[in-house]
Amino acid sequence: MSDLIHYSETEQAITLRFDNGKVNVLSPAMIAAINEALDRAEAAPFKAVIFTGREGMLSGGYDLGVMQEGGMSAVRDMVDAGSRLTRRMLAFPKPIIAACNGHAIAKGAFLLLASDYRIGVEGAFKISLNEVAIGLTMHHAGIELCRGRLAPVYFNRAMINAEVFSPAAAVEAGFLDKTVANEEALQQEAAAMAQHMATLNANAFAATKVKARKQHLDALDWAIEEDKNA
Repeated sequence: MSDLIHYSETEQAITLRFDNGKVNVLSPAMIAAINEALDRAEAAPFKAVIFTGREGMLSGGYDLGVMQEGGMSAVRDMVDAGSRLTRRMLAFPKPIIAACNGHAIAKGAFLLLASDYRIGVEGAFKISLNEVAIGLTMHHAGIELCRGRLAPVYFNRAMINAEVFSPAAAVEAGFLDKTVANEEALQQEAAAMAQHMATLNANAFAATKVKARKQHLDALDWAIEEDKNA
């Protein structure tokens, strides 16, 4: 297992703690490490998978070093890998709980949108899709992920206007399902939700998840190919 992911397992949950520097950038290596951890989790008995980060930071998004210096091919490959990761999360046969320790920016916020249950810590943290603010045209896969998971009234505000949300406002927008007071409460709430999800029927959960999201997954498949060929 990569040093970028701390993988731990209990009777009722598998926790993937991101550890890729101060802002937990989603570099190509980090995306590969998450996929490797999901491979391992998929092979385990049915239980929830908890995504979490460093205290104060889930992820600041894609690796800007690649964005600025890697060339168009490297950027396209990284974004394609990231889009396929979030698509995988949306169809993953086990529950995915996002325990958001603080900030979730750009691709970090997309990880929230691809998770089944999202808990955030209250405080001066930012949840934001900042692509337009920093001069990037939103890719098709990002648009479709927003369309499928954000509250409709917040769709334009979050994606086109690049509005920055507090954790409480992020619940209204659809990035989070609830907030808690601190890191300790975050881990307790994630464990409690994992305990509930462990009681679900594995086959029924996996089949219902894919069936309920079929139109969304089909739209993402189209979008990912459009972005790849752009």
